[in-house]
Amino acid sequence: MADFHGVSLSDDMLVPLAEHHSADGRDTYLLLNDRSAIWDIPGTAEYVTLHIARDIERRTFGFEHEHQPVIPLAQNWLIRQGCPAELAELSKNHGTRPTDALTARLDDMLRTNPDGRYTVLDHSTANPCSIDFGIEVSTLVHDCHPDSAHALYQVFLEETTKDFHSYTVWEDAFPASEAADTWVQERSTPLPLAPAPDGTVGLRAEAARVRSTVKTGGRAMPPAAVVPSQSAAAAPARARRSAP
Repeated sequence: MADFHGVSLSDDMLVPLAEHHSADGRDTYLLLNDRSAIWDIPGTAEYVTLHIARDIERRTFGFEHEHQPVIPLAQNWLIRQGCPAELAELSKNHGTRPTDALTARLDDMLRTNPDGRYTVLDHSTANPCSIDFGIEVSTLVHDCHPDSAHALYQVFLEETTKDFHSYTVWEDAFPASEAADTWVQERSTPLPLAPAPDGTVGLRAEAARVRSTVKTGGRAMPPAAVVPSQSAAAAPARARRSAP
């Protein structure tokens, strides 16, 4: 029960982004934005996922929760706990949108995590709480897909514009976790995008890659400024907490 009280202690700082209650009343799934995370240890994740499982007969309940760096990983956790995937979607009141098809594809990859491909090793959220800067989240994962054998460690870098209208996700592949950590800390080289998988979705992602990157010396790097694409208006909305 200590965990339950620890999460609910600042319940007035938790903003519901998605919730589902089973018809029989036994299960509740919640995805919350924790606005108090900005006063925690630097890098603390700003999303919390909860699963409450009730024993109606015994009038007791079990409680599980985790802090999540980005919404797709939070949704994946809820789905693995038993929440129907379509009911883990965010409410229509939250409207930050992906800038391009590549961002939407990478979100889907993290949300579905096909065949348990990704294992999260580390993450860090940088929220300057300023109207001059957006939020940046880096997530380090181990990739067990055979096509990634040459670069088993990937960094997903999510950047939200300062107006919180859109966000972009970049993918970076490294041969070792130490190299990934060094890049996140130093940013001394351009971010080399990992190759897109084969298939229709991969082709869409490649098209987005061409539109969204500037190639220099055979390496791909993000543009100096991220501009929301017109096609992003049809993509699913994402939640973002506005800076105070």
